[in-house]
Amino acid sequence: MADDMTPTQEARHFRALFLSDMHLGTRGCQAELLLDFMRFHDAETIYLVGDIVDGWRLKRAWYWSQAHNDVVQKLLRKARKGARVVYTPGNHDEFLRDYVGTHFGGVEVVDTAIHETADGRRLLIIHGDQFDVVVRHAKWLALLGDWAYVTALNLNTGVNWARRKLGFPYWSLSAWAKLKVKNAVNFIGAFEQALSGEARRVGAHGVVCGHIHHAAMRDIDGIQYLNTGDWVESCTALAEHHDGRLELIRWTAFAEAATPAVVGHPAQAAA
Repeated sequence: MADDMTPTQEARHFRALFLSDMHLGTRGCQAELLLDFMRFHDAETIYLVGDIVDGWRLKRAWYWSQAHNDVVQKLLRKARKGARVVYTPGNHDEFLRDYVGTHFGGVEVVDTAIHETADGRRLLIIHGDQFDVVVRHAKWLALLGDWAYVTALNLNTGVNWARRKLGFPYWSLSAWAKLKVKNAVNFIGAFEQALSGEARRVGAHGVVCGHIHHAAMRDIDGIQYLNTGDWVESCTALAEHHDGRLELIRWTAFAEAATPAVVGHPAQAAA
């Protein structure tokens, strides 16, 4: 278990950081919390695991605050200072898939990647929308679902404004509702099985993905399933320590001086 840490302490340095589903360009993006996170976390390699920019939403209505610009500048600054930054686009930033194999400001754009941990495990890095049947075969339904999701996030903003006034910590209404709907729970289970199967197919020991906004670390039939979560609801990231241990960081918990959960080898993995 890692030592307790509050945001006022020194930055933590990792071998690798994995971030996804920031959805820059939307009002739901927790850009200020993300900036705080990046101030206190650094790594040799940073993987951006898709849906970093929300092209779907930006096409319908332009929204880009200074905080969103600061997030981009912060990532580019880390690249300039020597960090390797690898970007695997998702469905919301699928326009970048036309640029796979190129570099932008020191950021590598790839379709998928293989990351080898310090203790020799091979991890497939992929956003995960490739295994979402709705996104692949019924995009209109995915767009309708996106509208419903935005509506839930707008309600979430009001709920958390009231909670702050009452002195309560951040809580995600949309995430809670999602886990209460049986079909959503079944979808998450099928998604996890599909991604774990793909990792096995390519000869990897595990998979790092995003897409479903549900952070998790678990062993699925001998494959380590690692979902980075998101920066809209849960404000989570995955980190690899220099000895190969993997840690799922819940930044809202850190911001309240809580202790992170640290998970080591696959046999130790827990949700």
